[in-house]
Amino acid sequence: MKHRNQTVVTEFFFIGLTSSFQLKIILFLTFLCVYLITLLGNLGMIILIRLDTRLHIPMYFLLSHLSFVDACSSSVISPKMLSDIFVEKKVISFSGCAIQLCLFSQFVVTECFLLASMAYDRYVAICKPLLYTLIMSQQVCVQLVIGPYGIALMSTTVHVTSALILPYCGPNLINHFFCDLLPVVSLACADTHVNKLLLFILAGILGVFSGVIILVSYICIVTTILRIRSADGRHRAFSTCSSHLTAVSILYGTLFFIYVRPSSSFSLDINKVVSLFYTTVIPMLNPFIYSLRNKEVKDAFLRTFEKQFCYNLQGKIV
Repeated sequence: MKHRNQTVVTEFFFIGLTSSFQLKIILFLTFLCVYLITLLGNLGMIILIRLDTRLHIPMYFLLSHLSFVDACSSSVISPKMLSDIFVEKKVISFSGCAIQLCLFSQFVVTECFLLASMAYDRYVAICKPLLYTLIMSQQVCVQLVIGPYGIALMSTTVHVTSALILPYCGPNLINHFFCDLLPVVSLACADTHVNKLLLFILAGILGVFSGVIILVSYICIVTTILRIRSADGRHRAFSTCSSHLTAVSILYGTLFFIYVRPSSSFSLDINKVVSLFYTTVIPMLNPFIYSLRNKEVKDAFLRTFEKQFCYNLQGKIV
């Protein structure tokens, strides 16, 4: 009865990133370039893995899905953010906010567990190389991809449902540039301590669970690498993991900073800056991390480029 006489919120307004016109121009040009590079890099990685038969192995099958998730998560946030930069009223409907909330949460959790699947793949490749083909069968690879999507769907359903059933009767100004769980829940006309505690606990459980898989995998990997007698062998073994370790460190560092902290330490302004990094920059970095630090990807790119160049040259000659 308390909320029945109050106005129900049908749309939200974002505060955005800045009110300075000069900064708006810089941010727009910067993040437009970042988004275009993100799409080019991740879609290019997917196409390259599909075209080059030498990359048709479990590691790159998982990497192609990571690139797909990065392209999707960036596309959920960046177009709306870019279109809002020069708009005075940065508005989004309640249903639009719910959709953005669902999709972004789905892709972020999926990425965390895809990285855990990739860690397991590296564990099998280095610690059990003779059994690699047998263990990493096509069926197992599919399960290592479906699992992250399924876990993310369950997590997203719990978080988003618990957030959307709250009453929203004003204010409707979100201190962010997209619909993230904490800023949206903070606007509810009800006690949100349970929701924030649920977010902290569930994010912690999922983060620790996926993190433990990665940690245990790399403890076994490091132990195996240290047993290799030749320095060249140790270097080759570790080089196959360096790209993955870099991607894991960047993503988990930012996500733990935002979601796995006591509620008393939340600062929406700081979270907004960090969110800008993991929603736009990290999806752009991943394809470069895996291509620039991976000889197989660079060789595949050169082979594909040379093949296409020769094909075009033959066409002109004919």
